[in-house]
Amino acid sequence: MGFLYSRKMSQRSRPPRGQHFLHDRGILERIATSLPTGEGRRVVEIGAGEGALTEFLLAAGARVTAIEIDRVLAERLGGRFEGNEVFELVEGDVLEIDLAALIAERSREPVLVAGNLPYYITSPILRKVFNAAGQVEQAVFLMQREVAARVTARKGSRDYGFLSVLCRLYAEPEYLFAVSAGAFRPPPRVTSAVVRLVMGRDRPVDLDFVKFAKSCFSQPRKKLLNNLSGRYDRTLLAGFEQSQRRAQELDLEELLEFWARLEAASK
Repeated sequence: MGFLYSRKMSQRSRPPRGQHFLHDRGILERIATSLPTGEGRRVVEIGAGEGALTEFLLAAGARVTAIEIDRVLAERLGGRFEGNEVFELVEGDVLEIDLAALIAERSREPVLVAGNLPYYITSPILRKVFNAAGQVEQAVFLMQREVAARVTARKGSRDYGFLSVLCRLYAEPEYLFAVSAGAFRPPPRVTSAVVRLVMGRDRPVDLDFVKFAKSCFSQPRKKLLNNLSGRYDRTLLAGFEQSQRRAQELDLEELLEFWARLEAASK
């Protein structure tokens, strides 16, 4: 597929506030080579910005579909890579785009995903990618270090929570490396980190379990007996040893087992 400029959003005269553009070429190369791009692999890049990472993905042999919400930046991207037959630009909000449909239209095989995620919408973007999990092989994201710690946390860690469980339900998360503020223009007030998500877990994802897990972590300091009493009979809950523990003490497999036993007992 050659160059495509698809406009999805209303016109805007300047980039939104809070953007921090990664300019460190060494870091950009490390991110691009964290994915198994190979010759001709499709990479969906979320928030391509000025095209700094795009350049390295293309150099690695990838076919890039770049999603960019901002009109000014999209026009710059269009000019920068115009004529490149393996580059495609889609102007739009990734949270409003049907990502699964976008991928299906471009590839019969699972694709790769990359991006420098805006700190304030990292979790919604991750959920968007998870909704298309069957069509994604791996994803590499730059995000705020504190969020990266939550994404990759294990039980017992102070960072372990619902986001940790959700990410592990769909993928195997891996913390790759930290990125200092000086690597950005302008520098943010926080440190960032790169995380890789290897998708393709065999288990089907039951959305009822996702709701259950969210309830488990609704008040982290409370025991599961209290957090789940709105979903299940309190007497029933009291019969399970897990109800006397906090959600942070149970890993994904333990939560899945607890949920399955509760569901069976409540029928």
